[in-house]
Amino acid sequence: MIYFLSDAHLGSLAIERGWAHQKKLIQMLEEMSKDAVSIYMLGDMFDFWMEYFIHDKKKREFSPFYRELRKLKKKGIHVHFFTGNHDLWTFGGLAKMTGVEVHYTPMTINRYGKKIYLSHGDGLLPDNWEKYYTKDVQKKINRFIKLRDLFRNETLQFLFRCLPPQIGNAIGYNWAKKSRLKELANPCPYKGEKKEELVLFAKDQEKQGNHRDYYIFGHRHIELDLALESGSRVMILGDCFKQWTYAKLDDHGRLTMHNFNS
Repeated sequence: MIYFLSDAHLGSLAIERGWAHQKKLIQMLEEMSKDAVSIYMLGDMFDFWMEYFIHDKKKREFSPFYRELRKLKKKGIHVHFFTGNHDLWTFGGLAKMTGVEVHYTPMTINRYGKKIYLSHGDGLLPDNWEKYYTKDVQKKINRFIKLRDLFRNETLQFLFRCLPPQIGNAIGYNWAKKSRLKELANPCPYKGEKKEELVLFAKDQEKQGNHRDYYIFGHRHIELDLALESGSRVMILGDCFKQWTYAKLDDHGRLTMHNFNS
């Protein structure tokens, strides 16, 4: 089996009983390890992750999770970690600490006769995306794109890494908390085929001749399994802090969505 999960947001100040949250995620991975060949984590596994130049004591909080990732590697399970918009600031430390293979950009893989596009999903838009949205929505999307570009700016990343971890973490975790509380208070449901950015992106890829059998994303915190006219399927994974959803691909190439209940 090949497993896909995303959006655990470990360490979030908006998630009560963080220890229990981490424990359940580990139980989920242990269950997957019984028949897993590979596990793909599609971003935002941490609510905030920054690798500073100074030792960060807070990262000890996630030691059980690190140990589980190392255990998976010892079992021969290949773990892939895609950066999201909350945990993109890893510069080799996470991979060294856990043995995961880190991916910073989307990728297409071929498994069990299926072509699969994998990405966290933040910032993915179809060409000429403006035609699908009102001017107010266009402004919101443009603000997100500009913010995303700031987060990925190498000079700003270097300067943030120079901060004492307690200051950097206070900024990062509180910013993320506001985002999480806003989402919990006013969740954004599925927008429909004509508005959902990741669905529009997949459709645009198909129109351009870049066919994949499956498009698998995180980021949106909604559960979606949608068949396109091209024969492709778009799957958005939900999350691993509220919905506890994941997908698995069996050795016949069948992709299914599941809920984990410990």
